Amino acid sequence: MTVQHRRLGNHGVLVSNLCLGTMNFGWKTSEKESFAIMDRALELGINFFDTADVYGGQSINGDFQEKGLTEEIIGRWLAQGGGRRDAIVLSTKVYGSVNRDDRLAEPNTDGLSLSGMKIKKHCDDSLRRLQTDWIDLYQMHHIDRQCPWNEIWDAFDALKKQGKIIYSGSSNFAGWDIATACQEAQKRGMTGLVSEQSVYSLVNRSVELEVIPACRHYGLGLMPWSPLSGGILAGLLQKTQTDRRSSPDMEQVVNKYRSQLERYEGLCQEMGEEPSTVALAWLLHNPVVSAPIIGPRTVEQLNSAVRATEITLDDEILKRLDNIFPGPGGEAPYAYAW
Repeated sequence: MTVQHRRLGNHGVLVSNLCLGTMNFGWKTSEKESFAIMDRALELGINFFDTADVYGGQSINGDFQEKGLTEEIIGRWLAQGGGRRDAIVLSTKVYGSVNRDDRLAEPNTDGLSLSGMKIKKHCDDSLRRLQTDWIDLYQMHHIDRQCPWNEIWDAFDALKKQGKIIYSGSSNFAGWDIATACQEAQKRGMTGLVSEQSVYSLVNRSVELEVIPACRHYGLGLMPWSPLSGGILAGLLQKTQTDRRSSPDMEQVVNKYRSQLERYEGLCQEMGEEPSTVALAWLLHNPVVSAPIIGPRTVEQLNSAVRATEITLDDEILKRLDNIFPGPGGEAPYAYAW
């Protein structure tokens, strides 16, 4: 059982149609298990690995206490050699603070923002933690509308000329931010963005209004994050019925989506497929989607996710899924105007 490979948007690089998300590494998944997951991913043909400079460590009050740990784990895995670095398309991100000691915070490199200085410094820090000479896809983790695009693109262009990054990407951008970034890059004769990483699932389809059309127009590959909507699409209703330890928060989510989940999980049972697998397969039917980002905590979860690449959803199934989880009504402005 192996995955397929496709272009990242309309660009030449070939990536697996599932992207290995690593946010759990060092937080919910031990380093040993993280190594096993990455080894198994390569065996399955998954060559697209995604991380961020702020991932890692235990979360306390919503804040990661060991930011950068995930990159360090990946770096130690790459350092084992065996052709690992050349076998993968490695992506990471810049935007947040990776300072592990708030007493040493520096306004030009910490906080939630972008700047030429921050992009350069954080790239160098990521390269050190990842133990690699280059990053294949360097992404802006969020939009910073206060930083001029000429400064941002100057920084990315310098990193490319130094051989530190190959491609530039975005994450959590609005459709008009994608358009602005691409237009500003074109003015400079630069490639600009090759990908956008957005929240997208059957439960949350708002990107269909403007983000997906922008990606298609400018040739970006879409990398959906949270494709199972935080576990809602992973058989949540069945799990809460069999697990008496379900939390009040989980029960609240179930009550909110109960009617839809009853129909959805019933459809999946009728198909003979796991709900999580169908949710991933639904994303893969969209030609703008290059690779949903999966975040397995175990090798078993990784093996299960790959089943999605083998499922074909026919028009009848797609229509039934649309009825259960309606989208915004199409693309803007046709979704709300004549």
